[in-house]
Order: sequence, then C-alpha cells, then structure tokens
Amino acid sequence: MEKGVLEQVGFIMGDWIPKEASIAVAVGRSYVYCKAGIQESHIRVGDEVADGSVADSTYKEGKRLEMLVEDEVSGIAYVGVGYPVRISGQAGVLVVMLPPDYRQRPIQPLRFLTGKLEDTWRPVPVSDVSHIESSQKKTWFYADEEAYCSIHTLKALKDQLPDTFLPIHRSYIVNIPFIQEISRDFSSNFVLTLKDGAVLPVSQNYTALVRERLGF
Repeated sequence: MEKGVLEQVGFIMGDWIPKEASIAVAVGRSYVYCKAGIQESHIRVGDEVADGSVADSTYKEGKRLEMLVEDEVSGIAYVGVGYPVRISGQAGVLVVMLPPDYRQRPIQPLRFLTGKLEDTWRPVPVSDVSHIESSQKKTWFYADEEAYCSIHTLKALKDQLPDTFLPIHRSYIVNIPFIQEISRDFSSNFVLTLKDGAVLPVSQNYTALVRERLGF
C-alpha cells in the first residue's frame, strides 16, 4: 500500500505542491502516510480522520476541497487542500497543508451552503442565510425559518463567506441584511435582533469590529 500512496503523492507533487507544504494521506478513516514540510502538521500515521476535517469533508463531497483550518487542540492554522484518490482499490484522500497566508489561487466566496434537514441535504443560497451558529460541536445555519446542519466548522466558513457576513461572537456569524436592530442588554453589551426574530449577543471581543463594519 505504501508504494501506491507514494506514486499518487509523487504525481500530484510534481503538478503543483510547493516545498513548504506538509502532506498526509488517509485511507478509510485513518492516515497511512505523512510527509512534513515547512508548514507544521499535527497529523501522524495511524491517527483517525476527525469529523469536519479537510479529509472528512473531502470524503463526503467527493471532490477537490480547499479550506482554512484552525486546529483548536494544537493551535496550528493552515490552508488545507483535499484531493480524492484511490489507494489499492480503496477510497482515500490526499491532504496538502500550507501556511495560512498561502493561496494557490484566490478563493471565490461561497454562493451556497449545503445543509442537512432531517434526512435530506439541501443547497441553500448564502443570500438566504440569516446567521450561522456553532453549538454542541456542530455548525448550524438558518434560512427561511429552518435550521440546517453543516459539515463545515464556523472557523472554516468564516473566510469563505461573502463580505455581508459579519462575525459577532466566537459562536455566531450574522448576515448583515438580516439585522433588524441593534440594542444593549442589561449588562450594556450589544445584542442584534434579526428579521426572523433571532436575538444574538455581540461579545466584547467583536464589539469594535461590529461598530466599524456597521458604522455606529
């Protein structure tokens, strides 16, 4: 299996991967190959593929995927690029990890989010999304009075959304056109009331950003 991994890694490396990249290959739900570059990687051979990771998302979407990753355990931030591959007849993923300021090409803002509603998956235009929430290790986005579960983390989505989306809290991103009013709560912190009735807190760490973006 290692020979097959190295052949596929070598083929893609010869195409575009720069020397600063770290590389990992997963087969099934565990990593079978890792190569360290200048960009530090916390992935080791034998590690399980984490839910919501680049490898996990690439498995689920079945296509090339690029996202900014901020690992909460290691504190490492990197641009992760996933490629579906076949290793000895098994489905696998090659993950390339690059420094966070690196871009192979500009990432276009997301035009839609696909979320799970009961037993179905639905693509929803981002213009219809009022806000996005991280709760109980899951990411939820809200549109047309429905709550959809997303496979992406809030941190991964933050840099892929159009500029109408504004982070207001470590657990919330709001779509500015859906803000109905801004007020203060009993402790004088700002809260946002959305047109769908949702009331979201603005944390002190984001107050300056919110005031700058909304101009008040």
